[in-house]
Amino acid sequence: MKVHPFRIVLGIGLALLSANLLTANPNFNGRWRMDPAQSTALDGWQKMDLVIAVDGSQVDVTHAMQWRSTKHEATNHLDTAKTVTLDDYFRVEQRHMAVYPAKHGVTQATTSWIDNGRTLRIEANTLVEVSQGNVPMRIYRELRVSEMGDKLTLIELHSTRNRPLVYVFDKVTSEEAAK
Repeated sequence: MKVHPFRIVLGIGLALLSANLLTANPNFNGRWRMDPAQSTALDGWQKMDLVIAVDGSQVDVTHAMQWRSTKHEATNHLDTAKTVTLDDYFRVEQRHMAVYPAKHGVTQATTSWIDNGRTLRIEANTLVEVSQGNVPMRIYRELRVSEMGDKLTLIELHSTRNRPLVYVFDKVTSEEAAK
C-alpha cells in the first residue's frame, strides 16, 4: 500500500503538536512566593512558597510554609503519565482547619497538563480525619502560569467546602529566594 507523502507530513505534524500539548510550560519550574494581598487568607501560616520542578512526566510541588519561627516543607510527588498513590499528600489548609490525613490513609492523585501546557490540573481523592471519623475529600487544583511567566495562580476546590481557595504567586529570583 502506497502512502501519500502529504499524509506522512501531516501525521508527523500532528504527533509533534500532540506532544507539545502534553508538555509543561518551562516557566513552571522554580520558586513562587505568595502575594497575600491578592490571595485567600492563609490562616495558620504567614508565608507560603511553592517550588515546582518538572522533569518529563514527573512533577514535584513543594510547599514551603512559615508561621513565625516555625517552618514546614512538604512535597507532593506527582506524575502526568499515571495516577499516583501518596501516603502524605500535603494540603495547605490542614493545619488551620485541623483536618488531617486519616491514619494509614492514602491519596490517589491524577495530574495532567491542560490549556497548551499553561495549566497543571491535579485531582486528588483522600481520606481525612474529623471528629465524626474518617471521611473522603475530593480536591481539585489548577496551577496556572501567566503568559509572561511571572505570575502563578493556584485555584483549589474541595468537596467539603463551597468557596474556592485562590492563591497568587510571584516568580522568585535566586537572589530573592536566599532571603
